[in-house]
Amino acid sequence: MISYYKTVANRLIELDSITPGCWVSVVDPTAQERKMLIDTYGLDSDFLKSSLDEEESSRVEQEEDQTLIIVDTAVSEVDKDDTLVFYTMPLGIILTNHYVFTISFRENKIIDDVVSGRIRNIQTQFRTQFVLRLMMNITASFLVYLKQIDKTSSAMQRKLHGAMKNHELMQMLELEKSLIYFSTSLKSNDVTMNKILRGRVVKLYEEDQDLLEDVLIELKQAQEMASIYSGILSGVVDAFGSVISNNLNIVMWRLTMVTIILAIPTMVFSFYGMNTLDLPGAEHTWFTLLSLLLTAIVAFVLFKYKKK
Repeated sequence: MISYYKTVANRLIELDSITPGCWVSVVDPTAQERKMLIDTYGLDSDFLKSSLDEEESSRVEQEEDQTLIIVDTAVSEVDKDDTLVFYTMPLGIILTNHYVFTISFRENKIIDDVVSGRIRNIQTQFRTQFVLRLMMNITASFLVYLKQIDKTSSAMQRKLHGAMKNHELMQMLELEKSLIYFSTSLKSNDVTMNKILRGRVVKLYEEDQDLLEDVLIELKQAQEMASIYSGILSGVVDAFGSVISNNLNIVMWRLTMVTIILAIPTMVFSFYGMNTLDLPGAEHTWFTLLSLLLTAIVAFVLFKYKKK
């Protein structure tokens, strides 16, 4: 799908066709739309292909009058096992002399936020500023998801003491994997932004310099948060596995105690139930009292051993 937007009187409006100074949003384009982007709008075919590659890493590249910027964006969703997962996906930004193209192989929350007006101060005619504001909000989304990971981790830790199932452990492992993805993507985005800071691939104006420095500061903060949370979560996951194993051992110990205690009266009644043995007290109820006494002694010994 291809959509056209332009800032008019500080409001982002949707257009029917492309005009100078507009922003072109491309989401999961069809083969015909891809052909139109290359033939009609003159986009570099390799740039377009890279932007739609799910495995493409963050980078910046220039070819004649076009500049390609690929950045990683944060994504959150719940999978079929009701496990909250976080990952990243690339967003391609192609700058030409008159337009800004954002290209994604699937719907992107950052693009949706821009279109819906949740991201303010968007000026499509200022191409560099538009890209930097996108980067600022992409980095801010990483920070939001990092805090969400921390809250989810804390909630899982509160369930730690009584946990005996794999669901909590799998959720913690998913969070740990998500932090690794985030750390890697944030580092790549930081490298890309530093290349832009040098001003060799994208022309920077004086008012863009401060905005770019703010983006770099946010990226550093996000990297530090991801590193701290990753270290904490790694230790928690190790402890989590130990606690689950220990809880299972406690359950098995209790079942073993119950089995041993119940075995005592069974053994006594089995002996006195044999017709071939002439045991003392068989004609009376003494063997019942004997079984109760032995059961009490064994239970006392087992519970006393458990406390040690």
